[in-house]
Amino acid sequence: MPAGLGAAWALLAAAFLAALLLHRAQAGRPGGGGTASGLFQDLIRYGKTKSGGGQRPAWLRRFQVPKRWFTHFYVVSVLWNGFLLIKLFQAKFLGAVLPPWIQRLHSAFGRDLQNQNTDSEHFSALLVLLLLWLHSFRRLAECLCTSVFSNGVIHIVQYCFGLGYYIVLGTTVLWQVPINVRHGKESSVQICWYHVLGIVVYVWASLHQHRCLVILANLRKSKSGKVVSLSHSIPFGDWFERVSCPHYFAELLIYVSMAITLGLDNVTWWFVVTYVLFNQALAAVLCHEFYQKKFTSYPKHRKAFVPFVF
Repeated sequence: MPAGLGAAWALLAAAFLAALLLHRAQAGRPGGGGTASGLFQDLIRYGKTKSGGGQRPAWLRRFQVPKRWFTHFYVVSVLWNGFLLIKLFQAKFLGAVLPPWIQRLHSAFGRDLQNQNTDSEHFSALLVLLLLWLHSFRRLAECLCTSVFSNGVIHIVQYCFGLGYYIVLGTTVLWQVPINVRHGKESSVQICWYHVLGIVVYVWASLHQHRCLVILANLRKSKSGKVVSLSHSIPFGDWFERVSCPHYFAELLIYVSMAITLGLDNVTWWFVVTYVLFNQALAAVLCHEFYQKKFTSYPKHRKAFVPFVF
């Protein structure tokens, strides 16, 4: 059922594209609203962009949790995807058999076709799981040690979605592994050009994302590193010179690097990349609008998400 898995990611991507288009349509009709519109804006906004959705009724505020709970997403990802990484490593290199419940999930959703490049595909999936785990671990460390969270909030639906997202994401990688790894067969390592290219893009994007997150955190810190403010300021430096949300653009590039690492021909993962594209584009547009509204001196040449494009 890999086609069904890809369709699910495609449907999710389409939902966020629709949300982006609907938001732009509502933005072009000032004064429009109502309960449905307010609920929609509350569901797509979080953190500083909540203020752009207008006055929120008291009943909506009951369904919010602190934005700093983003940290929980990465805790879940480190634990779950670390578990999957260990199990896949054992299956590939130690001849171990994946747990029965994972095998049953594979039978329902995973790939059953085998080809001449199974060793490469096994190694590709293992690399992507490793990259995903490293990304989650870095983001967890940044949430705990770098980022300075204000009193921003997220909707409880967004919070639950985020918790489940990284579980489904890592499982999606595992489902791309051909069937023979599930029977405890040992295999060799076959490093291909796309593994090297994918890792290079991943490291490049990750470095820029970290730099941008440090820039954002430093806006609220003194030179000694002490937090002195929770207000928002205009960020400058690195990719901020071109876009309002370079850390979102870097996130997209990280997922593209994983698509490269999988060999560029994994349709399911490209649907994942498409979802990330529209998800991050929506968040970037909301942040861009916030900056433009709050700061009259905001640089006019900056795009929201993709340099020179969008």
